[in-house]
Amino acid sequence: MAQQLSRFAGETIVIADDEYVIVELSRMLLEKRGFKVLTAQNGQQCVELVRDHHPAMVLLDYMMPVMNGYEALTWIRAGFPDSYVLMFTGKGSEEVAVQLMKAGAADYLQKPFANQSLLDRIDAVLTLRQIEIENKRLLQEREKLQEEIQRWNQELEKRVEEKTQALERAHQEIVQAEKLALFGHITAGLAHEIRNPLNSINLFAQILHGEEGMNEEQLSYLTKISQEVIRIDEILVRMLAASQSHVEKREQVCFVKLLDKVLRVNADHLCVQNVDVSLDVDEEMPTLKADPLEMEQIFSNLITNSLQVMPDGGTLKIVLKADMEKIYIQIGDSGPGIPAENLTRIFDPFFTTREQGTGFGLSVVKRIIKSYGGGVKAESVPGEGALFKIEIPLIYGAFH
Repeated sequence: MAQQLSRFAGETIVIADDEYVIVELSRMLLEKRGFKVLTAQNGQQCVELVRDHHPAMVLLDYMMPVMNGYEALTWIRAGFPDSYVLMFTGKGSEEVAVQLMKAGAADYLQKPFANQSLLDRIDAVLTLRQIEIENKRLLQEREKLQEEIQRWNQELEKRVEEKTQALERAHQEIVQAEKLALFGHITAGLAHEIRNPLNSINLFAQILHGEEGMNEEQLSYLTKISQEVIRIDEILVRMLAASQSHVEKREQVCFVKLLDKVLRVNADHLCVQNVDVSLDVDEEMPTLKADPLEMEQIFSNLITNSLQVMPDGGTLKIVLKADMEKIYIQIGDSGPGIPAENLTRIFDPFFTTREQGTGFGLSVVKRIIKSYGGGVKAESVPGEGALFKIEIPLIYGAFH
């Protein structure tokens, strides 16, 4: 008995035929081969059995009441493609058989048929079904693998892009640090060398100012010389301050009080230029161990920059916040904004777009913030102003 079992034993087969004898003989034959057999006497019963049991195969007669074999075949192929159909046709129905094959039948068998012919056809159709279902599974797995590979590639490209951007930022930081270091050496040397002859120029101007016979125009020239010497000396003092770090002068600094001081110093400029100040300040800000002059210079330089780009009015927005780890400062203006090509250069020493600018105000800000382990970045949309964002770690500032 075991030798008679089909290698597809256990699969479900539906037999649909209105000839009782054919149905019963086929049922007994298939059950002996180990198949689970369900029977129907018309097309409607057949499609209901397929819908409820999802058989591997359907033996379907072409001529049946209620719903003929062609209609049942069309319904099965549309809704249950994994149920393969073997059609029964009468003698001389080759044209019908061709039509049925085009409609999706896996094979056809003409009545009357021998038992072995039926078994051979069933075995062939189930073998085809097994191969095609396996192919579908493999294709689905391939599609999933391709999608997975595509996701991996996208993730890899994303990581490469992130790493590339990180390397570019690191490179820019190194270049910036080298520029600041060079800036420090140059400014210290220049300031020292230039201030000596400046003192001499100022002294000679004062001597000439006291000489008799000088007219008003000549005296005004001497006054202008002295004023310009003083202006140059102030620039040199700021350059020296920018090149030095005063660790020994650090103390606990209250940023709220510091900001209030700088705003009071600039009160007249704010009023004359009709600039509104928008403050978002955390009054419970923690203090930071720092050089108060350096911290004041951060606010002073950024606020001065903002005022310079809003000569005819605007809004100065200042945010001062903190958490357990960092102090956050934001200073923004409603000026013309910074061109995109300048955003990466504005912190470079001596870079300026203003005729009267020295080009080291922002580089000083960056040097100071970097010395406290912090960071600063600028954001801008042309025509919509600029925003400077600063972060300074509290712990770094406390122990350095």
